[in-house]
Amino acid sequence: MKIRVILILLILSALCVALFFIGKGRHNDLRDLFLSNQAIIYTINIRNFNAKDTNGNGIIEDNEQKGNFINAIERLDEIKDLGVNTLHVMPIMEVGQINALGTEGSLYAAKSFNKLNPQLKDENSDLSLEEQAKKFIHEAHKRGLYVIIDLPGCGAYDLSLTRPELFVRDDSKKVISPYNMGDVRPLDGGFEFKINRDVYNLYKSFVDNVIYLGADGIRADAASSKPSIFWAKLIDYTRTRDPQFLWLAEAYTFDAGIAREVRITHFSSLLDVGFDGYYDSFASLIEWRKAPELLNNIKFVNKVQSDYGNRKSIIGGFTTHDELSPILINGIQYSRMILWLNSTLKVNPFYVDGFQTGDDYIYKIDKSSPSYNKKHFVNHGKIDVFNFSRKPEGKYTEFKKEFKYANDFRKSVAPIITYGEYKTLKSSDIYIFSYGISYKGTTVLTIGNINFKKYNKAFVTVPGLKSNSNVKQIKGGTSTKIKDGGFDVKLSPGEIQVFLIEDFNL
Repeated sequence: MKIRVILILLILSALCVALFFIGKGRHNDLRDLFLSNQAIIYTINIRNFNAKDTNGNGIIEDNEQKGNFINAIERLDEIKDLGVNTLHVMPIMEVGQINALGTEGSLYAAKSFNKLNPQLKDENSDLSLEEQAKKFIHEAHKRGLYVIIDLPGCGAYDLSLTRPELFVRDDSKKVISPYNMGDVRPLDGGFEFKINRDVYNLYKSFVDNVIYLGADGIRADAASSKPSIFWAKLIDYTRTRDPQFLWLAEAYTFDAGIAREVRITHFSSLLDVGFDGYYDSFASLIEWRKAPELLNNIKFVNKVQSDYGNRKSIIGGFTTHDELSPILINGIQYSRMILWLNSTLKVNPFYVDGFQTGDDYIYKIDKSSPSYNKKHFVNHGKIDVFNFSRKPEGKYTEFKKEFKYANDFRKSVAPIITYGEYKTLKSSDIYIFSYGISYKGTTVLTIGNINFKKYNKAFVTVPGLKSNSNVKQIKGGTSTKIKDGGFDVKLSPGEIQVFLIEDFNL
């Protein structure tokens, strides 16, 4: 009898502990991860993420399976296995249809900020649309994937017709159009001394919605188009609900406006009021012709982080959904360059669905195709956000292994990236760059050729390096020679090499 009582008490105790943790819920620590430069972010569009294009024409027709919250779950194990730990989900709210681009309307033309997009519903599921969205996020969390939801910076033309007070207007009180975008209108956040409460409340309802769904953060589209005090109030409100909720600003070191009448808030002001990070200008890699241009940008972003006491970080946005596919720029070597720069710099790596297989995002409905028709609008060479289109997939399937390898390497040297000291290394060739990060006797060293047209040779000076140093080549060819004081390298166009040096600090 006594033993039975003890067993019952033990069972009840265990049950209480289990119920405590269930009630306590999942702990979101995405901000800590991001500020340590350990978030590996992967952008997805639910509308095509796991679409089933059975006839291979690029368009998902009525008899084919569109991408939705439920079938998106099927790909989560694949993405997790690639070494990704954070999903950036493109907008999931209802989109406008008046003046809509594409057959379904742009994901960034928000008709509502608190109503989910019915296009993302699996009609074969008994769950409501809201339940389906929550299930997708819950399944991502079960796999250790954090979820960031995109907050559109503009409203749909449809919304401007019913609620003009939300939008930027000219002197005649007419709602203005942004450059080259007839389907959206810029939202008016107000001024530093007086924000637009209507827009603020609209965004606040969005915050409430995505937190309720279980999201871990927000990526604010065109964040520079709202005053800093607007964001300060909204971020402060969010942090009262979840202190670890991540806020990312689509903002750059250069001032880029979405319309002449829209006031621009500098990226530093956005960081000052609570944003955890921004994009910087890494997409300019396409324009940089010599190594110092890249190295100067790296120096700048490192300084931004140190100026804020490492309480801010940067997205490695070498390529985003707004940029042309790397494959169309400089082939698979450009993708490799982006991959290994992301994996060895003090940034949070950032990729778009299809990057790992080299998708060129050329669709059969492209303007260059004879079958093109205006209603099937797409941005040439960019992931489709306007139609129900094919799942992002490229032909470079072997690159997928390298993508996973690079992400796994990044995780293996996490303390070095987080706490290590960065140093630029001297190269004898203007096209060859090199840098290293050292921490507690281990150094990650990167050498690359920014010239994508020809081979280049250089001696990279590494003070204190010996020819018999414990150097492990992580990525690269066989032409590199280790010598006293540095590396002799001959790099093919766009080649990048990565080394791990044990028992050595720069």
